[in-house]
Amino acid sequence: MRLDIPMTKKLDLVIIGGGCAGYPAAVYASRFNLKTLVIAKEQGGLITTTHLVENFPGFIALTGQELADKLKAQVEANNVPIETDVVSSIEKKGKEYLIKTSLEEKEYLTKTVIIATGTKHRHLDAPGEKEFQGKGVSYCATCDGPLFKNKVVGIVGGSDSAAKEAMVLAQNSKKVYMFVRSTLKAEPINADRIRKLKNVEIIEGVKVNELKGDKFLSHVVLDKEYKGSSKVDVQGLFIAIGMLPQNELATSLGVKLNKVGEVIIDRNSVTNVDGIFAAGDVTDTPWKQGVIGSAQGSAAANSAFEYINNKF
Repeated sequence: MRLDIPMTKKLDLVIIGGGCAGYPAAVYASRFNLKTLVIAKEQGGLITTTHLVENFPGFIALTGQELADKLKAQVEANNVPIETDVVSSIEKKGKEYLIKTSLEEKEYLTKTVIIATGTKHRHLDAPGEKEFQGKGVSYCATCDGPLFKNKVVGIVGGSDSAAKEAMVLAQNSKKVYMFVRSTLKAEPINADRIRKLKNVEIIEGVKVNELKGDKFLSHVVLDKEYKGSSKVDVQGLFIAIGMLPQNELATSLGVKLNKVGEVIIDRNSVTNVDGIFAAGDVTDTPWKQGVIGSAQGSAAANSAFEYINNKF
């Protein structure tokens, strides 16, 4: 068995996830003088795909990538190591946990774990979606929007996130259709912004039933006619219909989840499993915001510190 950190020099805390929850947790863990490691496949988390952040304390406006970079720099300034890797398993070893990774094939022994794995994009699960991924279908306007400059695109969803995605697309695309299953439910300020854009057309009360094309996406089929036809020509389709918690590691440990698969925590980010804490969008917090995740990550680090003091 290969241990990157010798058994005689065990870790106090491993934080899984490098985003708005994981990074602040690492900063506080350092202040508590815990031997800490951050492991994350994608540094920065989903916030890096956000075009504009206007609601994070201390900043009037900045991109998601800029915010993630600042949070990461703070972790590095506190001398907490960050590994770009994937945790493949967590196994209980006495009072501690053995963590194995798949990319670098490393192993770590730790007293506590903070799960800050966030969420992943929910898929539409309509015929043609899988076939046209990377050929017109995308889940990130900031990432792929520039590829559709002066083209006609659509976006599925009516949430605040969908409205923000539509605003990003409107900067490059000739025309943007918003396919909204019920009604637009964005924050009032963003709903007003989106309705003022001349190249955005909001179609409410429709469902995208199918995606069609040849080598690349050419059109979508709606469940009802719009302006005389159920067919709408688009060269790109962006899916923004919500997120799913990345709870696989939590599930393997017997951590309790709610009915939608989110990790159940108390106000101190404590789960039902000793030594396991959670923070951010993977948890059952009803309001998914970067500032909320940051607060939960900080609380999780404090809870890990208190747990170690009481149990070891």
